[in-house]
Amino acid sequence: MTPIGAPVPDATPAAPAPRSTGGELPCSGGLDSARAWIVVAATFLTTFTVFGIVYSFGAFFTSMADDFGSGKGATALMFSITTAWYFSLGLVSGRIADRSGPRPVLLVGAVALGVGLLATSQVSSIWLGYATYGIGVGTAVACAYVPMVAMVGGWFVRRRTAALGVSVAGIGVGTLVVAPLSESLIDRYGWRTAYVVLAIGGSSLLLIASLGARRPPVGVHQRPASIRGVVRDRGFVVVYLANVLVSLALFVPFVFIKSYAEDHGIRSGTAATLVGVIGGASIVGRLGLGALASRLGSLRVMQASFAVMACSFVLWLLAGSSLEMLVLFAIVMGVGYGGFIALAPAVVATLYGTRDLGAILGALYTAAAIGGLIGPPVAGELIDRVSYSAAIVLAMALTAAATAVLLALSPTHTSSHSA
Repeated sequence: MTPIGAPVPDATPAAPAPRSTGGELPCSGGLDSARAWIVVAATFLTTFTVFGIVYSFGAFFTSMADDFGSGKGATALMFSITTAWYFSLGLVSGRIADRSGPRPVLLVGAVALGVGLLATSQVSSIWLGYATYGIGVGTAVACAYVPMVAMVGGWFVRRRTAALGVSVAGIGVGTLVVAPLSESLIDRYGWRTAYVVLAIGGSSLLLIASLGARRPPVGVHQRPASIRGVVRDRGFVVVYLANVLVSLALFVPFVFIKSYAEDHGIRSGTAATLVGVIGGASIVGRLGLGALASRLGSLRVMQASFAVMACSFVLWLLAGSSLEMLVLFAIVMGVGYGGFIALAPAVVATLYGTRDLGAILGALYTAAAIGGLIGPPVAGELIDRVSYSAAIVLAMALTAAATAVLLALSPTHTSSHSA
């Protein structure tokens, strides 16, 4: 049975997309074309920008906590609100991009990023920061991530997995570059001025990326997906539950690995590079595991990525004050995390096709909103009240459970729903 919205390769030529109501010009060039790779480049720059800034939050963590006099749990809540907001709003931004194209949505994101960071640089309490950073930066990521990644999925058939891997590799490169850059800016100018610099630079990069944001040439033979049918499908439910569980643990190292290292005697500058190591290693996961998925299947490789993430927390638990072990944890965690992020859109596209992929991905990523909202604050409270080890053990158990859930889905699963 053909999955919902699944394309039939080479069955009919792709129909040109209609003119966007957002002022976007009709695309030229077809599936797997040079034009498609321009969209990949624009998506790479987009994910580099927004996730490089979001995942550099750990570099700001200690300075903000000291400035506001807040505990680890309360400070981590700023990151969690942001994560929950952008993954929840992705359901809306993805659907709008499906209808109007990604460029107008991305332009809104550029404005939201600049305003959100500039406002955050002026807040006098962490409670105001929840609104300025959470809503401003969260809106930017929602407008940038799901719409652009979904568009890439629609531009490719033969090399979809590879193209998605390159697109989201921007997340890893952004983390690798922006986290240490942020640490350097904070050391030299303070965290408030650092956010001003990121506001100007980040908004400018998103404006440049919008030039390459084009809607894909959707084929007339490709049926639109029934979103209600998709979310009730067993395959979607399994992937969704696994995403909730893994997301409860996934963001813990991004928020706490720097403070963990500092509390174990590692100097601040070196500690900040650990987030960058996760980002750098994730590039290997996104590209390497993405290429492997073309041979073994995206679901099988994503299942392996979950198992790798679960094993990585064992390394963190055993690391103690060893910088070498923390680097090893960051590498292993990054590879597994990178594979997961690269392959999730490919798995969804395989199951349900690329028509309305933005709306389907938006629905799936509400799972990460739940995990991102709950995971870091709970981990912060465990660290404050018990120990880092308690938080790490919880993260390890959650990723192991996520792996077990995802293994329940067969690679031969096809949707029983039709549009």
